[in-house]
Amino acid sequence: MGTGYDRPLYVLPFDHRATFSKTMFGWEGPLSTEQTAQITSVKEVIYDAFKAAVAGGVPKERAGILVDETFGASILRDAAKQGFITACPAEKSGREEFDFEYGPEFARHIEEFNPTFCKVLVRYNPDGDDGLNRRQADRLKQLSDYLHACGRLYMFELLVPPVPDQLLSLGNDKKAYDLQLRPSLMVRAIHELQDAGVEADVWKIEGTDRREDCQRVVDAARRGGRDRVGCIILGRGEDEEKVRQWLSTAAGVPGFIGFAVGRTTFWNPLMEYRAGRLARDGAVAQISASYREWVDLFEKAK
Repeated sequence: MGTGYDRPLYVLPFDHRATFSKTMFGWEGPLSTEQTAQITSVKEVIYDAFKAAVAGGVPKERAGILVDETFGASILRDAAKQGFITACPAEKSGREEFDFEYGPEFARHIEEFNPTFCKVLVRYNPDGDDGLNRRQADRLKQLSDYLHACGRLYMFELLVPPVPDQLLSLGNDKKAYDLQLRPSLMVRAIHELQDAGVEADVWKIEGTDRREDCQRVVDAARRGGRDRVGCIILGRGEDEEKVRQWLSTAAGVPGFIGFAVGRTTFWNPLMEYRAGRLARDGAVAQISASYREWVDLFEKAK
């Protein structure tokens, strides 16, 4: 089986679309050209921070960005020219059910930007709606087949939100769900998706508090001859303390090759910059320093 990516991979993700337009800027509905340009400008702050981190010592061959075509087309093109690892999302933003951003034209958009990775974000709970899970798996297999037929890499961001009965069984305690239920559900979800023909090269996974749960995720990702498949930890917008815990726990488990931490890295500096309380150079410096901190932490914990 030829799938997999097992080299170190430290991703700065800023492919958020609805999060920027609705949450950061407070805009609803279709965006004007000027509004689109404002979001693009803010994303360029993050990209400048990424480049500063690489210039400051983060190994270029391990550093990557994840950014969308809608607000980051020029960033994707520049990053490709400079030889950075790039990833671009294929999913519609802010949807509970995975579907292609560009419908049946998805392949044309991937080929236009030629990212290192095509990324999907998928909400999939094995105990959730069977019809929803099957529809998603069918679309995700379609993408998997296309990517591997043309030698492209597949990054799969798996979120496992609780269904009501699961939370109810734990007294509606989300932290208890994360600790006690979610790890097993992630393993089941990976198995089900693999059995449906979805072959990820990298699984982008919510963090777990226990090393043994990280090991179970790697075992699932690499079962059945998938020995080169890698896993990376996502930040999920958690506070810095939780992200440090997740990265430190995962880094010591072979098969966890890195991370993709976005909002925890850039959100506060960008909000301060937009409010006029922080100069652009200051925002770039703060974001760059946070990204470098995650890299240093992961490498030291390995």
